Amino acid sequence: MGEPQVIMVAGVAGTGKSTVGQHLAHRLGWEFMDGDDLHSSRSIAKMSRGEPLDDADRRPWLWSIGQHLDDWIAQGVSGVVACSALKRVDRAQLKLDRSWLRIAFLTASRDVIASRLIGRQGHFMKASMLDSQLAAEEVPLIEEDVLVLSAESPVPVIVDEIITMEGL
Repeated sequence: MGEPQVIMVAGVAGTGKSTVGQHLAHRLGWEFMDGDDLHSSRSIAKMSRGEPLDDADRRPWLWSIGQHLDDWIAQGVSGVVACSALKRVDRAQLKLDRSWLRIAFLTASRDVIASRLIGRQGHFMKASMLDSQLAAEEVPLIEEDVLVLSAESPVPVIVDEIITMEGL
């Protein structure tokens, strides 16, 4: 079975992180976690009011996600996590001392993302916050060793690309 592994599916709200992550985890037979489930009630209330999170809000959330991933590895569990990880510093924090963490970053045009957010029901992330997400987004640089994939492809194609590119 080999060493446990974790793949993070990242990108702005509406790129399909959770959907791709769930499909990838199912296909691999791995655990799945949506990083949104680890947001504090304060952060969820803030986003529900249409207020974007700042770095001070994100720091403890990213720490919680990292702890969860560390627990998976300690238990010998492979998994997939959906997490925005929009900024280079966020990804660097998550990858610190976690050489086993791989990141697949989803990108799409503003129009595609906006149409997805408008059609989404029951999520605290409002479509009106898309511009703040895009302003915070730092598409990974080559030296970050992050897969950058088009979220405009069908989900099965994205999952196939991740599996192929990661040699899974």
